[in-house]
Amino acid sequence: MSAARRKAVVPPLPGLPVRSGKRRPDRIADEIRQEVASLLVSKIQDPRVVKVTILRATVTPDLSQARLYYSVFDETVAAEAAKGLESAKGFIRRSLAKNLALRVVPALIFERDRSLAEQEKLERIFQEINAEEDERE
Repeated sequence: MSAARRKAVVPPLPGLPVRSGKRRPDRIADEIRQEVASLLVSKIQDPRVVKVTILRATVTPDLSQARLYYSVFDETVAAEAAKGLESAKGFIRRSLAKNLALRVVPALIFERDRSLAEQEKLERIFQEINAEEDERE
C-alpha cells in the first residue's frame, strides 16, 4: 500500500475521552446499575441492604460478568450488607433477566467501594493540617 493511500492517524485532543468503539458494555453497565439500585429501594425487603447504595457498575467486554460497586452509610453494618447482597444475588439476576433485553444475564459480583471513606479520611487530614497552620499564625 502506498503512503498516499494510508489513512492518517489523528491523535485525540488532550483532555477529551478516547472513544474505543465499544460503548455497549458501558450502556449495559449503566442499565444494570439503575435496575439494581431500583430493586434495592423497591423490591428487596432484606433489612441488611437498606443502607446500601450502588455507586457504579462495570461489565466485561463479553458481557459475562458485571461488577457492582456499592457503598454503605454505616461502617458497622458493612459485613451484614455484603451478606445481604450475596443472598439477594439470585433474585437480582432473575429480575435483570426479566426487565432487561439481554440474551445472557451477566454474573454479578458485588464489591464494596471504599472511595467515599478514603475521601472523608483525607478531608479530615486536610482540616487538621489547616487547623495546625492557623495555630502557628
